[in-house]
Amino acid sequence: MRHRILFWMLALCLFPLTLQAQMTLPQLFQSGMVLQRGKPIPVWGKANAGEQVTITFRKKQYVTTADADGHWHINLPEQKAGGPYTMKIESASTQIELTDLLIGDVWLCSGQSNIDVTIERVYPQYTDEIDGFNNSQVRLFRVQNETNTHCTQDDIRPTSINWKPVTKQNAWSFSAVGTFLGLRMQRETGVPQGIIVNSWGGTPIEAWISADSLQLDYPLLVERTKLYQSDDYVKAQQQANQLADQRWNELLDANDPGIQQHFAELSYDDSAWQTVEQFSTDWAKKNGRGIVGSIWLRQHITIDKTHAGKPARLLLGTLFDADRTFLNGKEIGRTYYQYPPRRYDIPEGMLREGDNVITIRFINKYGIAHFIPEKPYLLAFGDDRMSQNPMPQDVLPLSTQWRHHAGADMPPCPSGDVSLQNLPTTLYNAVVHPLAPYGLAGVVWYQGESNTGNPAPYGDYLQKLMGNWRTLWNEPQLPFVIVQLANHDGRQQTGSPTPLTPQTEPTNSGWAALREQQHRVAGNDPNAALACLIDLGETVDIHPLRKKEAAERIGRCLDQLVFHKKVLLSPEVVKAEVMGSTVVLTFDQPLLSGEILCVELAGKDYRFQNAKATAEGTKLTISSDIPVPLHVRYAWKDNPLRANLRGINGLPAVPFERKL
Repeated sequence: MRHRILFWMLALCLFPLTLQAQMTLPQLFQSGMVLQRGKPIPVWGKANAGEQVTITFRKKQYVTTADADGHWHINLPEQKAGGPYTMKIESASTQIELTDLLIGDVWLCSGQSNIDVTIERVYPQYTDEIDGFNNSQVRLFRVQNETNTHCTQDDIRPTSINWKPVTKQNAWSFSAVGTFLGLRMQRETGVPQGIIVNSWGGTPIEAWISADSLQLDYPLLVERTKLYQSDDYVKAQQQANQLADQRWNELLDANDPGIQQHFAELSYDDSAWQTVEQFSTDWAKKNGRGIVGSIWLRQHITIDKTHAGKPARLLLGTLFDADRTFLNGKEIGRTYYQYPPRRYDIPEGMLREGDNVITIRFINKYGIAHFIPEKPYLLAFGDDRMSQNPMPQDVLPLSTQWRHHAGADMPPCPSGDVSLQNLPTTLYNAVVHPLAPYGLAGVVWYQGESNTGNPAPYGDYLQKLMGNWRTLWNEPQLPFVIVQLANHDGRQQTGSPTPLTPQTEPTNSGWAALREQQHRVAGNDPNAALACLIDLGETVDIHPLRKKEAAERIGRCLDQLVFHKKVLLSPEVVKAEVMGSTVVLTFDQPLLSGEILCVELAGKDYRFQNAKATAEGTKLTISSDIPVPLHVRYAWKDNPLRANLRGINGLPAVPFERKL
């Protein structure tokens, strides 16, 4: 009995020790991180309530105590750029040592898929440069995607790209804009750079704003998110969607003659198949509607003795929607949605001399299967086959003629939308709130494509986001670079082929209207700047590849906004005069002289018409048949390919609409 009493007394004495938690740091705090220069450096974490925490940094110690909830926070004094340094964080329960820390500038790059676009995607544009990536002064951090419909979180999920130095391998799956921006700013400033990328493709701006910021003016948005605060409902719906998708694919394969009859095999006789034109969509329709299900296309290619057996890369442009692609009966690649370029590598020994066959199995759950025009469709050989321009002798262009056979007709795949990342506040809760108050030099906001269907409230949303984040970081003047949407043919409906005829007449444009919202917000905020990309887009690709050029323009904005350099950005109107039927606009810099296209005027009826315009010096002179012009606009189209107004620095003028 006595031994039993002693056992329990000892157990009770040890019990508090078993409850003692390890001190923890947020995921942002890891070896290799970059800390912001010139500002107090916030460091925070969790420990046991009342536990003392000591930070040792650059031979000085800083002490605090965890509060009743276990939270602790220390602001280290501001530091000059430098490093590498070591930081030790110690408590009674834990000792943490962070090494290889740099002091420099930290940029938060956020938004949707054009921030997401990786170095791998743009590699053919900048092959030699990317091959030579090796800069330990630029560190990359990728916030892992996560949502929260209920509340704000204290931390983000672990990530695989956690303050990695820039090498080809480390940057391969990292944001191209972020990587090129970091390299550019390090080259210009000579100090270390930290790039935090926090983006999610297809997300609307509302997802990135707090509930408090939306509640007053947009209460129904906040209520919409509350509908998904039942974890049981969300889990059940996601499982149902997964099962529906699985069952749909099982039935597709079971009913597809191409699976049973081995359409992909080289030995298969396709001589009776219909020949179709690649960029026609007749082969993808039935009774005037897009075929839901599968469609098979085959193309025979002849390989000469020189290239037989050599490794190669097959470029199939961009396809709608999903595909599985085969060479001589063996699968060489598959893609599950429309946007990624099809770059399928063919291993050594697979291509035979003489006849070979490429087979594409299109899989569509909606819309019309099609090839995207203006993209490369070819077979490339040689050491430079990964580049944008392989040697001509190593390129075999594909024919636009394909042999066609129907696959399986299917009903639409049932689904319920539980894309939580598209709901208001869910990304703010999960991946924005936990980042503050990590020290930043500024924010790059590149988003808007998902809001072009309803651009009217975008300016208000953007102002709320900027104010919301500045409050969160407790920095009322936190700099923002707003990246204006690039040109793109927004008439392209998901699942439908892209129209190729450029717009020349005045038209309403959701893309132009959203650009103007971005333009006005930037113009009315002394701590914001606009990076104009109106000439860097692509008609048929919502993800243009010239990300280095985009990063350069963002960098110029930061030069002016953050470092107060005298840098000319894209030309802006500073004055408007009406003289009878003529309008004279004065810009903030000299313009390239000549005839200017894509200029429109309107009278009191607000019906725009094309106008004649000439640039000379800092002035743009505009005339039309409208006796009393009251409105002027420039480049007011989704995809204003003819827009040619530029400053003497070569940068395009910002698209605009202005009341006279």
